[in-house]
Amino acid sequence: MKGILLSGATAAIFAFFATPVLIKFLAKKGYGQIIRDDGPTTHQIKRGTPTMGGVILILASVVGYFVSHVVTGVAATTSALLVIALVIGLGIVGFIDDWLKVAKQKSLGLNAKQKLIGQGIVAGAFAYAGLQFPDQAGLTPISTNLSTVRDTSIKFMAGLVIVWVIVMVLGTSNGVNLTDGLDGLATGAAVMVFTAFILIGVWEFGQSCAVSPGLKCYAVRDPLDLAVLAAALAGACGGFLWWNASPAKIFMGDVGSLALGGALAGLAITLRIQLLLIALGFIFVLITSSVIIQVAYFKITGGKRIFKMAPLQHHFELIGWGEVTIVIRFWIIASLGVAAGLGLFYAQWVVS
Repeated sequence: MKGILLSGATAAIFAFFATPVLIKFLAKKGYGQIIRDDGPTTHQIKRGTPTMGGVILILASVVGYFVSHVVTGVAATTSALLVIALVIGLGIVGFIDDWLKVAKQKSLGLNAKQKLIGQGIVAGAFAYAGLQFPDQAGLTPISTNLSTVRDTSIKFMAGLVIVWVIVMVLGTSNGVNLTDGLDGLATGAAVMVFTAFILIGVWEFGQSCAVSPGLKCYAVRDPLDLAVLAAALAGACGGFLWWNASPAKIFMGDVGSLALGGALAGLAITLRIQLLLIALGFIFVLITSSVIIQVAYFKITGGKRIFKMAPLQHHFELIGWGEVTIVIRFWIIASLGVAAGLGLFYAQWVVS
């Protein structure tokens, strides 16, 4: 527990004090947010707000994680290092996208194909590496079994595991990217999910087959260290949220949203709770679904729309809801999803 507290506190403090420094630097350089002309008109006042704040989220998480290990003297684990590599890799893809937007002074960075290819390469490398490095018990960071609240009996070939991991990472990273449209919405929701991962990691460690053998034990590699990493990510988001909440002084940009989405997927995969992420990250699923439904309905009906605008949060803006009201109500939905996910996780343990 000491490592978890150190990790989260260090990341939160780092993010809280480093973010205003980055804000001043970005403002001085003129690296501000480019606002789409076809978006809600209320967003035009945000034009020029410093962006690429996700750099701080990544740095704070990494610093928090490693400071915790230096202080406690515990070695870093392969599982956590792979998730960190995934976060950094996706952050680089997002940074390139953000940089191109700032350089061109247009809301046009990498095109969709280029971004998906970049994300796919990073996710594929993570998946392949995760199937290597077995520990003494033969456990690799990523299982070849499909998991819900734990590994199921459904086993995939290595190639299919890699494809599945790529799909998960693409879906989650782009889901967070779509959610990051209102001040603090994605950051606050991510804090809740990362906190859930802390609880799950600690529980899996306490009931792991190495610590507590039995029919109900969890065969997960490095769950406690993944909880330490989740704490660093939660702390980083919390410290950053102080400056990202409405009215935002800085936006995380694609460098932050893609990295956070990758972290969510990476932790769910390595903790062997893949499909549970649907409940834990329900707000991201809901917002992504609104885009899919809008596009599909538009094409089927030849131009009609279900929502005034997608993603879903912008629909509520256009019908007159205030931004803070939308964010708070969506946070409530996010918290209910996290509660449901934790309930499902614990219920399986009780009834099995």
